[in-house]
Amino acid sequence: MADSTHPLNRVIISGGGTGGHIHPALAIADEIKRRHPQCDILFVGAKGRMEMEKVPAAGYSIKGLWITGVDRNWRSLRNWLFPFKLISSLWNARRILRRFRPELVVGVGGFASGPVLHQAAQMGIPTAIQEQNSFPGITNRLLAKRVWLICAGFPGLERWFLADRIVETGNPLRMQVLDAVSDHGQTKEAAWKHFEFDGSRPVVFVMGGSLGAASMNAAVCRMVEGTTEALPFDLIWQTGARYHDSMRTRMQTWPDPVQAGIRCLGFIDRMDLAYRCATVIASRAGAMSIAELALVGKPTILVPSPVVAEDHQTKNARSLSDRDGAILLPDSEVVDGLEAAIVGLLEDSERAKSLQTNLLNAARPEAANDVVSELEKLL
Repeated sequence: MADSTHPLNRVIISGGGTGGHIHPALAIADEIKRRHPQCDILFVGAKGRMEMEKVPAAGYSIKGLWITGVDRNWRSLRNWLFPFKLISSLWNARRILRRFRPELVVGVGGFASGPVLHQAAQMGIPTAIQEQNSFPGITNRLLAKRVWLICAGFPGLERWFLADRIVETGNPLRMQVLDAVSDHGQTKEAAWKHFEFDGSRPVVFVMGGSLGAASMNAAVCRMVEGTTEALPFDLIWQTGARYHDSMRTRMQTWPDPVQAGIRCLGFIDRMDLAYRCATVIASRAGAMSIAELALVGKPTILVPSPVVAEDHQTKNARSLSDRDGAILLPDSEVVDGLEAAIVGLLEDSERAKSLQTNLLNAARPEAANDVVSELEKLL
């Protein structure tokens, strides 16, 4: 792609709170710096949130606002403080904008993006939202008519945003993530060897996220307990850090033939190899997880977390299941239904192949590139 005729010199990226907001923000920043090495990028986050550590660790500067969300318990002290936090954040956001003088402000969702984008829009600075989910968060919905551009991770956002401002770009992934989810020169044999499998059986990869998912762990236990024979597949079981010790202890009570085919891990540092050797994957349905899984392109079972805001993981999963790109298994059904869903895919190769094809069609490996190209057009 040709370089922009309008080089970017100063950009603010605002938001955070979760990895699902921070990772695409960093991917956008990386792509801006790749195209415009001279560009000064400033992040604005919420004090006390994870972006205040993750962003500096990635090599970017960040300023924090005193802002939080509203607690559903109206008696909460946080709610009584919210008006003061909002006024403080709006004032400080305007001060940051005046001092930094950005040519462009990008919001990625999360508490801090609201005050920054609101003030930037009032000051006439070009503004954009990168919305990761198929159901926007409340901050982005409130900002819908103020921003100039919405870069959508999923289709179907016309319900909340002006259609002529939406561009479906997909969700940006950092280059190191793109490398990890690609084959990256690794063979299946190398992946099997890493996990000490012999390659004679299909491999199922069950992951509940870095913290883990109690229901998915319970589903694995249900599959295993009650049988003395080995499962009909090898299993990579990512329990999450907080559940790993208890699951390892529970696993010790299982018969040796069962244990032999299971790799119980709290955290997986070689996701590329886990993806590479997997025949079927069962995963939570966070927006960034789905972006990775689409690039991996393995038959996938999505189990949305029921405890995220506004049940957006179910809506993310449905955006794929409606296109026959994944199986949606509700969290309430995963304990009893995960084994049947896995075995069904392993036994029905045509169904698995159809899911794989449709999932690969949803992949957006150029998302970061496309987002920055759209940002450049604002100037």
